[in-house]
Amino acid sequence: MIRDQHGQQIYDGDGDRLMESYDHSDRIVLIPDARPSKTPDPTPRIRVMWGQHLLEDLLAGRYRSFVCALNASDNSHGIIAQLAALLPTSQWTERSITHYVQRFGDDGGVKVIKIDMDMVEVLGFLRPTDQEHLTLKDLSTGFRIVHEMLDRRTERLPSASVSFLGARSNALRDDRDEEPSFETVLRTMNDAGYHGDVYPAPSMWESAPTAVFARYPFPESLTRMRDGGF
Repeated sequence: MIRDQHGQQIYDGDGDRLMESYDHSDRIVLIPDARPSKTPDPTPRIRVMWGQHLLEDLLAGRYRSFVCALNASDNSHGIIAQLAALLPTSQWTERSITHYVQRFGDDGGVKVIKIDMDMVEVLGFLRPTDQEHLTLKDLSTGFRIVHEMLDRRTERLPSASVSFLGARSNALRDDRDEEPSFETVLRTMNDAGYHGDVYPAPSMWESAPTAVFARYPFPESLTRMRDGGF
């Protein structure tokens, strides 16, 4: 029986010892940003759902609203098409979703389209038709709208969102026409007032040996290290 430094065993039997040498490409090194306190920090935070399965959590009814991206030409590669096909009471299809969002036109700027899928309400960022991708400005505008929608109707809580990274049809790009860092995406969401759960792209499950935090804002210690301090 293998126990950690505090005498606490994680797995039954020899699981702890076996997992020390478990060889798998998908690895996440998760570290706490602070120890639990008797006086919890009231700062609103985004939870980062490392290792959790978004579609399964949506189908299990863990969320009442879900934020993702849409476009007016083809949503067959988006998660919304998968969700519509899997929800037992949804009457939406990829084609009907695309046809529906086309009705909103394009008078400039990102729009947030509501799609009621019975178990969950989708809050979709409609990518402007004159853009090949979403921008950080689009993301900020969209999440400010989502924040207002959640604030005015709390029955839409709890809420989850994709990370907008690693997308094919609705890719996210920064001012250099590159995909931004996950930290930049979280900062944009947080600054816009969104404090729901965010699911990293599955490709980010191979982040080890880089350690990750399960909440945002990240601790001040990260900023000190980047500035050369300890």
